[in-house]
Amino acid sequence: MNTNHMRTLLAALIWVAAATANAGTDDMAERCAALTGKKFENIPDAPTVISGAKLTTQPGAPEYCEVSGYIAPQIGIYMRLPTQQWNGKLMVVGCGAMCGTPPRPGNYYDIGVKQGYAVIFTDMGHHSGSGGGTDGMWGYNNLIAKMDFGFRSTHVTTVVGKTMVADFYGKPQRYAYFQGCSIGGRSGLMAAQRYPDDFDGIIAGAPANVYATGSVQQIWAALANQNPDGTPILKRADVEVLHKGAIANCDAVDGLQDGLIDDPRQCKFDPGVLECKGGATQACLTPQMVSVARRIYGGPLSSSGERLHVGAPEVGSEMKWPGSLTDDTTRPSAALPFASEKLRYLTFFADPGPGWQARDFDWDQDRDRARGLDILYASVNPDLRKFKAKGGKLIQYHGWDDETVVPMNSVDYYELTARTMGGKTATEEFFRLFMIPAMGHCSGGTGATHVDYLEALENWVEKGQAPDRVLGKNIKGGRVEFTRPHFPYPDVARYMGTGDVKQAENFKRVTPP
Repeated sequence: MNTNHMRTLLAALIWVAAATANAGTDDMAERCAALTGKKFENIPDAPTVISGAKLTTQPGAPEYCEVSGYIAPQIGIYMRLPTQQWNGKLMVVGCGAMCGTPPRPGNYYDIGVKQGYAVIFTDMGHHSGSGGGTDGMWGYNNLIAKMDFGFRSTHVTTVVGKTMVADFYGKPQRYAYFQGCSIGGRSGLMAAQRYPDDFDGIIAGAPANVYATGSVQQIWAALANQNPDGTPILKRADVEVLHKGAIANCDAVDGLQDGLIDDPRQCKFDPGVLECKGGATQACLTPQMVSVARRIYGGPLSSSGERLHVGAPEVGSEMKWPGSLTDDTTRPSAALPFASEKLRYLTFFADPGPGWQARDFDWDQDRDRARGLDILYASVNPDLRKFKAKGGKLIQYHGWDDETVVPMNSVDYYELTARTMGGKTATEEFFRLFMIPAMGHCSGGTGATHVDYLEALENWVEKGQAPDRVLGKNIKGGRVEFTRPHFPYPDVARYMGTGDVKQAENFKRVTPP
């Protein structure tokens, strides 16, 4: 064959390939357009209407069909179906705070579609009056909305997501995953406990699984830092003094002075060591401030001294308090109004309503009343036999510096599950917990907090490679400052004594006392 014939044949092949690609694109465009107004009325327990669908692109992602709609009676859904480079998988993405909003830019919803996933997100059955999903009035005397928020929305959204995938691509997904943090983490645990067939793998970050008493813990900490007139006691400068003292006392317990506390339970720190003496007024705390710090570390108590929650903010988390548990220089505590909303409208059998204030909480009489609707919200069942038998895999993670959903939530749940499921070895066959030093709520902090949990879960589910460790990165300004390995709880990383402390390979796995 001469050169001209080869060129002609090559041009023909290119044209055929281009025509085929265009036909495929046109077909996907038609499929996307045809979704608008379509009803999926026969989905069991989840009849669905698609209100809109359009082709969309964003930088770094394949073209996708952007879908919105609702599941009867009022669960809003948002879905992205890649028209090119679909990886054959479905990802259900959890929401945060009290939900009620569309997916936020930059979260797992964006990340998933960039990796070729069909992704779906739900508002959990209501609209929030605040952009951050921090109002709870939608639940006021509304049991259906509470049920949707508590456990139904994620399940029916998953059922609808699988139906949409099969309808759009003409075949089911190969794998279904869930990824979420905070309330999203709670939803992930709820799926493993109540709907074990929904997912092949679940990532549950910092789960707010003890929902009602978690709110009690937050108002306890916030009120502890208020004078009777509402003015703050510990201010940011005082919290900085407290944090420096905590690090000075606890940093070296793990054998390496690096500003990180790998397990705060190994250090017994009393803020009384920082109390001002000899007329000093700088770099120390007044007796009142010491008392506040002790109350925050100690967690909520009844008048008889009985603990009302499984944990409290840990030593080392202090710089996460300003603007959250304590007032900051520019904004008041966020925990107090947020937790108050949950207690006004979501937790009691009979909602106390808009006139209720956090100071109205009775630490003796209301402690049990606040758990009135735990049957809807709490995802604390340690019996995961069905999820394990089905082959499901669960990765849970939590930051030790989390002041919002305290880390002992996760430790307590994992240890209870391990006892229920036959011990640590049997539990690690399907469930692993990673406790991340110096990480706040879901992300952020001074530790190696950037971890690709999804890759670890995919390798576990699809290749049988259990996550014996995950790599954490500390990233500032787009640059990796240092790396650390994170090992399944209760194991921790220990510096081996030689090599660069900024490199993960110079740390080994150790089981602490």
